[in-house]
Amino acid sequence: MAGTALTTTALAGTSLSEVMAELAGLEEPRAREVNEKHGDDHGVNLGKLRAVAKRLKTQQELAVELWATGDSAARLLALLICRPKAFARDDLDTMLREARTPKVQDWLVNYVVKKNPHSEELRQAWFLDQDPVVASAGWALTTERVSKQPEGLDLAGLLDTVEAGMKDAPDRLQWAMNACLATIGIWHTEYRDRAISIGERLEVLKDYPTPPGCTSPFAPDWIAEMVRRQQTT
Repeated sequence: MAGTALTTTALAGTSLSEVMAELAGLEEPRAREVNEKHGDDHGVNLGKLRAVAKRLKTQQELAVELWATGDSAARLLALLICRPKAFARDDLDTMLREARTPKVQDWLVNYVVKKNPHSEELRQAWFLDQDPVVASAGWALTTERVSKQPEGLDLAGLLDTVEAGMKDAPDRLQWAMNACLATIGIWHTEYRDRAISIGERLEVLKDYPTPPGCTSPFAPDWIAEMVRRQQTT
């Protein structure tokens, strides 16, 4: 993480070795089995991980040390106890490219990058990246803007890009593009019919198994359900 204070002294008297030992003690074979089905490589229950983070509170220096171990559970904990605004742009770019697993990537984007002053600069750079995992982070940040700060975005152009590339995109990028498609349809009535039409034609995630009570990720169904909720509240 070049650009941040890379000291190796943990704050509040909590050492890296103590935290790593605690994480090792929380490892559960069943949790690892479940996580590995989703591409993650740790066996720590996330509720227990959050409890550790709550106790440690914010410790940027310890977070840097935890991230440097390369261990996924340690990196998830690092993302919970760090100071998001403390990272330089290049730090975050490097962290995303070395994150490796879906959960670490998702938490990095949602818990850190979105709260960092370089988020918009990174959104624009990642959106065009040739690495589909990096590009998926750019799409996730774009989806955030679609719903909360759409001014300046070319929504029609985003739909063009989705229409042309989502069907054959790698899984993580496809999911991110699909989320952006649905978000445009949910929040922007002038593009809703086109978003639904694109989803129906491409049929991405149409047959994805959805548990009872959950919203389907198939964009037309997702849009319809969220619009229904908006109209009943």
